[in-house]
Amino acid sequence: MSIRVQDFAKPGWSASSAWTWTVRRQTTPSPGGAVDKGTKGKRARVVPLILEVRDLVTQRLDALGSNPSARLFTGPRGGRITTAVLRDATHWDDVVTRLGYEHLRRHDLRHTGLTWMADAGVPVHVLRKIAGHGSLTTTQRYLHPDMRSISEAGAALSAHLAVRRSPDGPRLRAV
Repeated sequence: MSIRVQDFAKPGWSASSAWTWTVRRQTTPSPGGAVDKGTKGKRARVVPLILEVRDLVTQRLDALGSNPSARLFTGPRGGRITTAVLRDATHWDDVVTRLGYEHLRRHDLRHTGLTWMADAGVPVHVLRKIAGHGSLTTTQRYLHPDMRSISEAGAALSAHLAVRRSPDGPRLRAV
């Protein structure tokens, strides 16, 4: 994980009017140790920073000062955060076992986040950009609507059909 100060924007910084993180790189294991490389899709993408994480990000940005290449978070020895460091620092294996989700991977949380955004009404073409996917088909594979969402879709259609659009009501016809 190689998140740097220069990757963030928040209101009051230059022309920014939104809280965002520009994902430009990823840290991956290599024979000589962890290395930073471009994202899987080979292009930067802008991700919104939700209200719930802004205080933490602000604290870290304030602590780091004006060095644009400073890492927002570092491992225990000041370097990159590897997947092993992240797993150990979050007690991932213990937490998922206690919750009964032993097979849950951190990547699965990406599916959850995108699904929650879709449930919140974010259009799928915007989700594609946030996820950094090249096609909507890939993004759609990440979305997992629950039964509540499916029921609400049916209710929304019923409400739409109940609105009179002509004196005779909705015109339904077989095609």
